[in-house]
Amino acid sequence: MQDSLTFPTLPACTWSRPLGLGWEHPYTVRYASNLDDGPWHGMPLGGFGAGCLGRSPRGDFNLWHLDGGEHTFQPIPACQFSVFEQRAGQPATAYALCTEPPTDGSLSTWQWYPATTGSSYHALYPRSWFVYADVFAAALICEQFSPIWAHNYQETSYPVAMFQWSAHNPTDQPLTLSILLTWQNLVGWFTNRLKSPQVKVRDDGSPVYEYQPRWGESQGNCNQWIADHDRAGFILDRAGRDPAQIPQEGEGQWAVATLASPYRWEVFYQGRWNPAGDGAEIWQQFAADGSLPDRADETPAAAGEQIGVAIAVRFTLAPGESRQIPFVLNWDLPVTEFAQGVMNYRRYTDFFGRNGQNAWAIARTALKNYPLWQQQIQAWQQPILAQSDLPDWFKMALFNELYDLTSGGSLWSAGDERDPIGQFAILECLDYRWYESLDVRLYGSFALLLLWPRLEKSVMEAFARAIPAADPTPRVIGYYYTQGVASPIAVRKVANATPHDLGAPNEHPWEQTNYTSYQDCNLWKDLPADFVLLVYRDFLFTGGTDFEFLASGWPAIESALAYLKAFDLDGDGIPENSGAPDQTFDDWRLQGISAYCGGLWIAALEAAIAIAQLLLQQPNQPPGLTAAITTYQTWLSQSRPLYQDSLWNGRYYRLDSGSGSDVVMADQLCGQFYARLLGLPDVVPADCAHAALEMVYDTCFRQFQGGQFGAANGLRPGGVAERPDATHPLEVWTGINFGLAAFLLQMGMQAEAFKLTEVVVRQIYDNGLQFRTPEAITAAGTFRACMYLRPMAIWAIYHVWKQQR
Repeated sequence: MQDSLTFPTLPACTWSRPLGLGWEHPYTVRYASNLDDGPWHGMPLGGFGAGCLGRSPRGDFNLWHLDGGEHTFQPIPACQFSVFEQRAGQPATAYALCTEPPTDGSLSTWQWYPATTGSSYHALYPRSWFVYADVFAAALICEQFSPIWAHNYQETSYPVAMFQWSAHNPTDQPLTLSILLTWQNLVGWFTNRLKSPQVKVRDDGSPVYEYQPRWGESQGNCNQWIADHDRAGFILDRAGRDPAQIPQEGEGQWAVATLASPYRWEVFYQGRWNPAGDGAEIWQQFAADGSLPDRADETPAAAGEQIGVAIAVRFTLAPGESRQIPFVLNWDLPVTEFAQGVMNYRRYTDFFGRNGQNAWAIARTALKNYPLWQQQIQAWQQPILAQSDLPDWFKMALFNELYDLTSGGSLWSAGDERDPIGQFAILECLDYRWYESLDVRLYGSFALLLLWPRLEKSVMEAFARAIPAADPTPRVIGYYYTQGVASPIAVRKVANATPHDLGAPNEHPWEQTNYTSYQDCNLWKDLPADFVLLVYRDFLFTGGTDFEFLASGWPAIESALAYLKAFDLDGDGIPENSGAPDQTFDDWRLQGISAYCGGLWIAALEAAIAIAQLLLQQPNQPPGLTAAITTYQTWLSQSRPLYQDSLWNGRYYRLDSGSGSDVVMADQLCGQFYARLLGLPDVVPADCAHAALEMVYDTCFRQFQGGQFGAANGLRPGGVAERPDATHPLEVWTGINFGLAAFLLQMGMQAEAFKLTEVVVRQIYDNGLQFRTPEAITAAGTFRACMYLRPMAIWAIYHVWKQQR
């Protein structure tokens, strides 16, 4: 690591915000029971499945997703960077770099950074920057990142946050600077105090359970100072744990460290201080001369006591000189516990061990390799950033929407013989806390597929294993609860039904599926088709040579399609929707043959035929392929003309054949989009598809609130609501809009595709929804279901755009 000759230049396409600037009218939740932390969200730091934390555009660390699938949002003021500066002959300046002082009376001696400055926050996942201006004489930038880049299955899992400080002296006099990192010992805080939380039905019909982290329980925590060759820092631990025993959830270590370079800077430290006090024991000396007392203290915290550490780097810059200083923050919390006693090791433990005693090894690895990590991230991002015919706002959103792979409650298990790179999953969202909802990932999984395809395949393999399984547990269906009527009792999982999801954090993800009970997902008409299409998509997009993947999924494909065909009660070739919400728009009643589900059915049959024909060419082919092809071709010969005759009205495809509705559904031709994406025969004639898309664009987007919000899910011709009190039809679903934009682009409507996308992106990033992108927004400035999986469908737009180059 060499001192920089030039000061770093930020990419032009970051999302940026003046430091500490609030929002006049940020979006708020549509339903009071939904999660709304407010707009102070920044880019998360941490690897996939390793847990993560977030630092907001006002400078505080406030997001804590350290317990797999669980959410805590609360600033910890003692977890902070601070800067000291002194020019010869002038008074020293020192600020803690957060614009929001603590509200609990703690750290009252500290000076907090002023919000009314030219300082700014920038983010382009997995990198973010704080640019400090107009307060210090020095130019200062703190770049934050985790070692995440495409097609990497090792470092991307690391529980690491790197901070590279760049300092430049633009004056004609020497400047002395000191950068301070303080951190509270958080060992043991992130595990549910309630080992068997009761599941309840929330007012919106969703199953929920209570999460009570062991927040603030620090008794026994202790801090160890380490000076290791050219590294220096602290291990934050808990005294008395036997390293030979398997750690429990929340047990392990944290580390904070920097490089020791006596010829270029001085390192100071304080091994124990009180984060709940006034902070004078740190601030008095640091604000005076940028130093700390160099005191190690491994005394464990007493009951009710909080302890922290502090490490400072002081250096002097000559006029015109620049310097870079690295800090690393990392954790080793190797175990995620789901239901009591159901545990898994995190993926990073495949590289660092499983005893929870490896925080310093992780810190050493980070300080050695972070320049290479930066190069790998830049090499991954640069080809996209260099595309002059992609607008900057699109590049910004394309990368920043990947945040959910870190902070969406992501799980990534250690590898084993069956799953050599482990199993992966992210939540549908924090309000609907279950993993990898299949109807949602039909759109949102493009990012995982294009960037980490082995993880994508692992998810689909889990669905294939789950399809034949059964779970007879009886359940009440939440939708009927919201309607104020008695609910039928449904079994949790019928054998050969395609599960909606891969389970929840409080049970046993990947093994206990179909967690959601809002609807009886055994009756859904899109899930089996979604499964078939995703298997074939994943095969094609990963080279079209992994016949083992295809063959392993074939039995589940046959079972899923046979199960779905049983809903074709009149034998006309297309399974009918039942009149209850039985697809991804799960508040929206469809009756008879529907444009949405019927199109997916036809596309899935074509995909299944293509898969079977490929497998017929392999030496170890599954049995019954020829018979399956004949069956599916028969069903297709019935379905295709029936779909067209029943639903095409000359301008667009009707919502369904049974309701009599004239609503223009925005996503009516999702099946057609997927057919073209996979090189399958069209579901509908191309001219009809184009006409329908024009009708959708005009009705659902341009005529909905003047095109200010995005495309509503469904409006009558003229942009009129069918029912003013409707829920899903009048919402703008961010991920559905990105999927629709990909379809527009696929059909040659590029200007319309990017106009729609830009409107939705600006709704998210201009209204305090950054890094918590919701499923739905409304014209009233409300949102529902934050940190949602589906918006990563923006990568479908990029894929189609790239195909057309």
